[in-house]
Amino acid sequence: MKKIEFLRKKLALTRLPDELEDAGRDYERLLARWKDGYDWRIHEKKLNEELPQFQKEIDVDGHGRLNIHFIHRRSEVEGAIPLLFVHGWPGSFVEVRKILPLLIQGGKDHPAFHVVTFSLTRVWFLRGSETKGICNRSIRGGYEQYAMTQGGDWGYPITARIASTYGGRHAKAWHTNVEYARPGQDPPKLFSNPLLYFRNLVKGYTEAEKAGLQRTIWFREKGRGYSAEQSTQPQTLGYSLADSPAGLLAWIYEKLVNWTDEYPWEDDEVLTWISIYWFSTAGPTASTRIYYERVNEKARAAVPTIPHGASFFPKELYNVPRLWSKTRYRVFEAEHATGGHLAAHEKPEELVPDLRKMFGRGGQAYGVIEGKTGY
Repeated sequence: MKKIEFLRKKLALTRLPDELEDAGRDYERLLARWKDGYDWRIHEKKLNEELPQFQKEIDVDGHGRLNIHFIHRRSEVEGAIPLLFVHGWPGSFVEVRKILPLLIQGGKDHPAFHVVTFSLTRVWFLRGSETKGICNRSIRGGYEQYAMTQGGDWGYPITARIASTYGGRHAKAWHTNVEYARPGQDPPKLFSNPLLYFRNLVKGYTEAEKAGLQRTIWFREKGRGYSAEQSTQPQTLGYSLADSPAGLLAWIYEKLVNWTDEYPWEDDEVLTWISIYWFSTAGPTASTRIYYERVNEKARAAVPTIPHGASFFPKELYNVPRLWSKTRYRVFEAEHATGGHLAAHEKPEELVPDLRKMFGRGGQAYGVIEGKTGY
C-alpha cells in the first residue's frame, strides 16, 4: 500500500503545460485517471486470477541467485506442445494474456500448448547470453524439449539466441512475428551475395513489402531516438523514469500508440501496462539497461538451424522484403492485412492460428517434440 500512496503523491505533484497538444491531453487524462480513478489492486487481482504466476531462484554467473518470475499454464491436453513465449519492450508478461486461453485449447483440427512465459521485467539488466540461459532453464523445469514463440521486439534476439544455443537438443522449433535482414542482405549486394541479389532483382517487391519498407524507413529516421539513449546512457534516463511516473507514462504510452495499428487502447489497459513497470521488483530503471547490454555484448549467436516460422504484420517497425531475411530453415510464413508491433496483444485471433498451422497436423513443424504433438 505504501507504494500506491507514494505513486499518488508523486502524481499529485505533477504539473503539465497549460497549452497541450493532442498527445499532451492524452497524458493529462491518463495521469488524472492514474491518480484518482485507477485501482491497481483490482487489476493486479485480475492478473493473478488469469495468469498462474510463480517465482524461482536461479544461479546466474556474475549476478548470484536471482529470483525470477514466470507464468506457467498447462493445457488439459496431456500431449500438448510445451511453448516458451518471450515478450518484448515496453511489454511484459501481460502480453501473453490474450493468446494464453486460446493456446491451451485443444481440438480435433488444431493442437494445444502448455505455455511458459518468462518475465523480463525483473532481469532487463542481463545480457542476451545470460537471459537465454535463464529462459531455457525456466521452461526445462517442466519440459526437456520445447518450442518458442512471440519473437517480437526483444523476444526476437532472445529466442534466436536460444534457438542457436539449444536448438535441436531442447529447443526444437521457433516462431517469430518480426524478421530482421541477414548480414549483407539489407539489401542483398551484387558481389557479397550475387544469387540473392539477382533473385531480388527479378522478383521485385510486393505492395506489402513496399509499404513495409516505408514503415521501416520511418522508424529508422523518426522512431529510434529512445534506442540511442537507452543504448548509450541508460542510467540517465532510468533515474528520470524511476523518479517521475508522468515521465514513465509518456515514455511508454507514446510507444504503445505509435507501434500498433489503430488499436483502441483503453485507459485502464494502458495504466496496467505502465503500472507493471512502476511496481515491478526491479523498477522502471532496469528496462532501459537491456539496450546498453545488447550493444556492448561481443558474442553474437549463429544462425539457428531448427525449423522457423514467421508471421508478418504490416505496421511492424522493422518490415523488410521477405528475401532479405530468408534462410532455408524458415519453413512457415503468414501475411496479415492489419496489425503492428504488439501482435500477440493486437491480433491474438490471427497469431494463434499461425502457430496451430505450423505445429498442427500437416504443418511444417508437426511432431518436432518427442511424444508431444498437441493432440
